[in-house]
Amino acid sequence: MKETKWINEIILSRLQDKFKNNNYIFVDDQKKLPYAFEVKSYNEKSHGKRNINKYATDLLIYEKLDENNWKPRIVIEGKINSVTTHDAISYSKKASSHKNVHPYLRYGILIGNRKHYPLPGRLFRHGENFDFMISLKKYEPSEEEWNNFINIIEKELKISNKLEEMLYNSRSPYRKKYTSLHRQLILKE
Repeated sequence: MKETKWINEIILSRLQDKFKNNNYIFVDDQKKLPYAFEVKSYNEKSHGKRNINKYATDLLIYEKLDENNWKPRIVIEGKINSVTTHDAISYSKKASSHKNVHPYLRYGILIGNRKHYPLPGRLFRHGENFDFMISLKKYEPSEEEWNNFINIIEKELKISNKLEEMLYNSRSPYRKKYTSLHRQLILKE
């Protein structure tokens, strides 16, 4: 099975079904998301000439603000069978690039059909820009695997919203005022 077929036929449809009753959260595949916003020149009245570069995403979970406006919340890269060192480095760089344009964006990798193999060490070493990594034994996730995946997605949606609030309301006198931040490492066997 090819990765795009796996993402489209198994993962995408289940995620869309999960969020079908939600009027704000949507899931699409192959949606293009900017990773670079370049100002090519300036003039006195505006930003002048601009260039926007985009990567297609395997899965994008986004929030619809109204009929015409939306914002990305989570990108999920999909791989099957294995992940090479090159994959880990490339996808981690892609995650970093997307997060430079969307600093509240959460980014993960979902690997299907791993059989009895766990997440590979090269992903830990070279995937520093991933917020989550998930390995499935088969193409079709078991109930436990799916519930774990959905639990992570729901947490990541909350984190994305919280990051956005912290970043864009930091100068407001009415902002929430935090005195500590602790990033945890949560592992599941």
